[in-house]
Amino acid sequence: MPVIQIIFGVILLLFSVAITVIVMLQEGHQQSMGAITGGADTFLSKNKARSVDAFLARWTKVITIGFFLLVIAMNIFMFFAN
Repeated sequence: MPVIQIIFGVILLLFSVAITVIVMLQEGHQQSMGAITGGADTFLSKNKARSVDAFLARWTKVITIGFFLLVIAMNIFMFFAN
C-alpha cells in the first residue's frame, strides 16, 4: 500500500470523525425541547443557541463538502494510478 493511500485514509478518517462529532453536538429542532431541558426561554438564551447552532451547521456543511471532495479525489487518484 503506497504512502499516499495511507495519508488519504487517515485524512478521510479524521473528516468522518469530525462530521460525526459536529452532528452529535447539534441540538434538536423540536418545539418542546425547552420544557424538557428545563431552560428558560429568554431572549439572550435563544440568540446564543441560534449562533451556536448556526456555527455548527456551517461547519457541518464545510467539513461534509471537504469529505466528499476528498473521496472524489481519492477515487480519481486510485483510478489513474494504475
